[in-house]
Amino acid sequence: MTSSTLPDRGTARSAIRWFVHGIGSLGGVVVVLLLAELSTRTDLLPSRFLPPPTETFATLFELLGGATAWIAIAETLRSWALGLLIAVLAGVLLGLVVGANELAYRATRPIVEFLRPVPSVALIPLVFLLFADNLSGGTVFLAAFASLWPMLVQTTYGIRNVMPTQVDTARSFQIRRMDVALRVVLPSAIPYIATGVRIASTVALILVLTGEIVVGAGGIGQQINEARQGSAVAAMYAYVLLAGILGVILNALFAAVERRMLRWHPSHREASE
Repeated sequence: MTSSTLPDRGTARSAIRWFVHGIGSLGGVVVVLLLAELSTRTDLLPSRFLPPPTETFATLFELLGGATAWIAIAETLRSWALGLLIAVLAGVLLGLVVGANELAYRATRPIVEFLRPVPSVALIPLVFLLFADNLSGGTVFLAAFASLWPMLVQTTYGIRNVMPTQVDTARSFQIRRMDVALRVVLPSAIPYIATGVRIASTVALILVLTGEIVVGAGGIGQQINEARQGSAVAAMYAYVLLAGILGVILNALFAAVERRMLRWHPSHREASE
């Protein structure tokens, strides 16, 4: 047996494990949907307020056949992407400064610990005041504020967890401080940053949808609110389902990119074995 066959076996084992996990997860979803279908069809749950899943899926497919749903998806994704981009850029830059400097870390830690638990929905009145003429900008602000903190915390911890011997070795070769930060410190913190991006992505989507529902900005959240006000219960749940599917897709995409980019990291190598 040659060593060249080992990667093939590892790939096959990973594929089998992924297939088994996928079947198990899909089976759980099917069971829940069947129970919900039976409960609503037999009036164990009031179908007036909770339509059967088959009706919700049928309504969703009908909505996806028109332009309104796709426009709402595009508007939600635009606000989500802008809010996440702002949070990632600000979180990484601030995290580099705070994590690399002990004085900055101690000075900003009380501020971060105070602001991080503040619910972003508590800022909605401020959004109405600041973004009265641009409600979409208000949802971007909410998403950026909420997703900034996981990015900042993860980047800071990643920078502070870099082994001092790595930095000392780089400096012993008289490498410039900026090059040490970019070539030694930042690559070592990338796994933490990647986790922060994945968490921030979910948080940003939640806040965008919340802002669209409460503030009234265009997007999936606004369609949920309009369906509720019009007593279109099936359409309301269809848009809720659409938001959930969108969240699952985005999380899966970020997880796949993270696994591919961090194949060199020990934690990802061990997980794939």
